[in-house]
Amino acid sequence: MSKSERRVGTVARGIRCPIIREGDDLAAIVTDSVLKAAESEGFELRDRDVIAVTESIVARAQGNYCSVEDIAADVKTKLGGGTIGVIFPILSRNRFAICLRGIAMGAKKVVLMLSYPSDEVGNELVSLDMIDEAGVNPYSDVLTLAKYRELFGVNKHEFTGVDYVEYYGNLIESCGAECEIIFANQPKAILEYADHILNCDIHTRKRTKRILLAGGAKVVCSLDEIMNAPVNGSGCNELYGLLGSNKSTEDKVKLFPRDAGDLVLAIQAKILAETGKHVEVMVYGDGAFKDPQGKIWELADPVVSPFFTDGLIGTPNELKLKYLADNDYKDLSGEALKAAISESIRKKDADLKGSMASQGTTPRQLTDLIGSLCDLTSGSGDKGTPVVLVQGYFDNYTNA
Repeated sequence: MSKSERRVGTVARGIRCPIIREGDDLAAIVTDSVLKAAESEGFELRDRDVIAVTESIVARAQGNYCSVEDIAADVKTKLGGGTIGVIFPILSRNRFAICLRGIAMGAKKVVLMLSYPSDEVGNELVSLDMIDEAGVNPYSDVLTLAKYRELFGVNKHEFTGVDYVEYYGNLIESCGAECEIIFANQPKAILEYADHILNCDIHTRKRTKRILLAGGAKVVCSLDEIMNAPVNGSGCNELYGLLGSNKSTEDKVKLFPRDAGDLVLAIQAKILAETGKHVEVMVYGDGAFKDPQGKIWELADPVVSPFFTDGLIGTPNELKLKYLADNDYKDLSGEALKAAISESIRKKDADLKGSMASQGTTPRQLTDLIGSLCDLTSGSGDKGTPVVLVQGYFDNYTNA
C-alpha cells in the first residue's frame, strides 16, 4: 500500500451547535457549525459528504408544538368525546404518555388495549417465558386487567423501572376519564368495548385501521390523523400528526418536523457556495436498530428520515469483498488479490440485485442506514451534537 493511499473509510463526526430556539435560521447555523468544525479539527469537506440534522432541532426552529389541550380538542372533535378505544400504544413516558393525557382529556372513558407480551417497538410487559408458563396464547387470548394481574402480577420495565399498566391507568383517571384496560393483539378485540377507536400503532397503522373498519367500527383514527392540522393556532404535521412527537414540557408536545424540504436544499446550496463541494443533506430521527439486551426496536418515529436531498435516494449497490476473496479469487493473495477485487468493483453492474457476489450486503434504504449511524453518533442525551457529518460513506475499496 502506497503512502498516498487513503487509510480511512467512513467517518461520522458529531458537530456541536448552539442551542436552537424557535425562529432561528437553522440553515445558516448548521452550515456555520460544520465549517467551523472543519477549521477547528483540520479536515476538509468532500463531494458526497452527508450532513445530517436531527429532527428535534428542526421542529424546535419551526416552533412545531402543540399542547395537551389542543390534542384533547382534536380527539373530541374527531372521536366524539364519549368512550374511546385506544389501542396498541407504545410504552413510553417521553413518546406517548403526554399524548395520552390529551387523549384522555378528550374522552369520558378510555378503553386502553395494550399489546402483549411487548409493544410494537419491543418494550416488554411480560417475558415470552412468562407467557409460555401461563399457557396463554397472545395471538388469540384477550385478558382483562384482573386476569393479567392474576397471571403476571406487577412487571416493571427493565430500563425505566415503570409499571406502564399502572402508570397509564392512573394517568387516564387523573385526567378525569374513566379507564378500563385490556390486553390483546387482534385489533377487532376492542370492538367488544368501543366503536370509536384511536389506533396508536406506528408502522402497522394502515392495516389496523382497515381491520377495524371492516369489523364494524363507526369511527377509526390513527395517531397520524390527530394534530394533522392546526388546532387553535397550534403546530401540526400534515403527514404524521402525533406520530414522531416527543414530550417538551408537562403540557406541551414537540411534533415531528414539517416542510423541511427547503431546509435540506438550503444547507446544500450554502455549503456549495462556501466550499464548492456538493454535499447531501438529510433530517433524521430514530435510527432503525434493535437492542439485544432490552429487545427494544428503536424506530418509534414513522420514518428514519422525513426529508433528504435526491442523492440519498436508493439502496447500496455493493459487492461482498469476503465473497470475492473466498470464491472468485480464492487462489490469489497480496497485490494480485487486491488488484483483482479492485477491478471487480470498478466493473460491477449498476444493479447487483440477485447477484451472489452481493449477498450479505445490507438491503436497506440509504437514509435508513445513514440515519441509524447518525442517531448512534449524536445520541439522545447531553452530547450537544445535533448535527452529524458523515464522510466517505459512498467510497469503496478503490477510492484513493
